[in-house]
Amino acid sequence: SEAWQLRQLLSYARSMSEDAYRKAAVKRINDKRSFWRVLGVFVIVSALLTAIWAMSGAGYFWPMWAMFGMGIAAAFMAWGAYGPAQAPPSEAQIDAEMRKMRGQ
Repeated sequence: SEAWQLRQLLSYARSMSEDAYRKAAVKRINDKRSFWRVLGVFVIVSALLTAIWAMSGAGYFWPMWAMFGMGIAAAFMAWGAYGPAQAPPSEAQIDAEMRKMRGQ
């Protein structure tokens, strides 16, 4: 009976995996699109600030502070969209998590 329950649970997990992969793929596509939008805004704002800096006498390069902050945000978005944490869980990870849930 325990083996039967385990087979039922594994069957359910396998049937959910396609849906889970689809949701993960949709999320990853949306994350990548968001990253490219943010990167475009970063380039436009940086160019605008640099133009203002150049027209105002080109002294101390103050736009670097805004670029630095926006660069950090863009880097985190890139890591979220393209980094290894976005990979779907492997069967080994799923099995290990299921064992933890069962207290084994």
